[in-house]
Amino acid sequence: MGTRSQQQAHRREGEWSAVSVAGDYLELVRAPAVLTVLGDSLAGGAAAGRSLGGRRVLMPLASACLYAGGMALNDYADRELDADERPERPIPSGRISARNALAAASALTAAGLGLCAVAGGRSALAVGVPLAVSIWTYDLVAKDHAVPGAVSMGTCRALDVLMGAGAGHIRPALGAAGIMGGHTVAVTLLSRGEVNGTDAATAAGTAAATGVLTASVVAGTPGPPARTLAVLGAAAAYALRCAPAQIEAARNPVAGNALKATKAGIRAMVPLQAALALRHGHPVAAGALIGVDILGRIIRSRPRARRVSES
Repeated sequence: MGTRSQQQAHRREGEWSAVSVAGDYLELVRAPAVLTVLGDSLAGGAAAGRSLGGRRVLMPLASACLYAGGMALNDYADRELDADERPERPIPSGRISARNALAAASALTAAGLGLCAVAGGRSALAVGVPLAVSIWTYDLVAKDHAVPGAVSMGTCRALDVLMGAGAGHIRPALGAAGIMGGHTVAVTLLSRGEVNGTDAATAAGTAAATGVLTASVVAGTPGPPARTLAVLGAAAAYALRCAPAQIEAARNPVAGNALKATKAGIRAMVPLQAALALRHGHPVAAGALIGVDILGRIIRSRPRARRVSES
C-alpha cells in the first residue's frame, strides 16, 4: 500500500508525467504559432461582410485544429530529417512516437473539419475540405520543393481565409486571402534557410513583399478617414513586426537571422489580420486579434514555453 507520503509522491509523479506529455504535444503542434491562424477566418468573414456570431464563433477553432494537425503531420513527415538537423524535436528525441504523431495529425484534422461544419455548414465545409487536402499535400509531397512548397503553403493560408467567408461569399474575400497567402509564401521561402542559412536575394525579396502587402492593405480603404488611420496603424504594426528582421537577414543571411526573420514573419500575421478586419469595418474582430497578440507575447515570455518553438 505504501505510506501516505509515498502515495503523495507517486501522485505528484503521475501529475508531472501528464504535464510533461501535454508539453510534448504542445511542442509538436507549435502551440504559440497556432494563435496566428485564429484571425484568418475573422479576416475572411469580415471581408465577406459576415459577423462572428452564433455558431460561427467556432470557426477560428476549426482553423486552429487544422493548423495544429498540419504541424503534427509536418514533424511526422520530417522525422528522419529532424533526426539529423533537429534531434531535440519530440519525435527524434523519442518523447512522441511517429505513430502517435500521425494519429494526432489525423484526429486534429478530423476535429477541424467537424468544427468547420458546425460553424459554417456546407458552405464552409466546401472550402474546409480542400484546405485539409492542401495541408496534407504540402506536408507529404510539396514542401520538399522550394517554390512549389511555398506556393502550396500560401494556398493553405488563403483557403483558411476563404473558409471564414464560406463558398457562397468567396469573391469579396479574395483580396484578403491573397494578402495572407502572399505573406505566407514569402515567409515560407525565407524559412528554408533556418538551418543552413538563406541568401540575400530571398531575404530582400521577403522584405520587399512586406512593403507591397502593407501598401495593399492601406490603399483604397473604404469609409471615413478614421478607418483609414486605424488600418494604417495596424498595417504599420505588421510591417514593423517583421521587416527589420527581414532586412537584417538580407544584410547577413546566416541561419540565425533567417530563423529570427521567419519567427517575426509568423508573429506578424496577427496584426496583418487585424488590419484586414479593420479595413472591412470590423473593429471588434480587430480588437479580439489584439488580445490574441498580447496573449502570444505572454506565452512566449514564460521560461517553460520557450522550447515550444514556432517554426
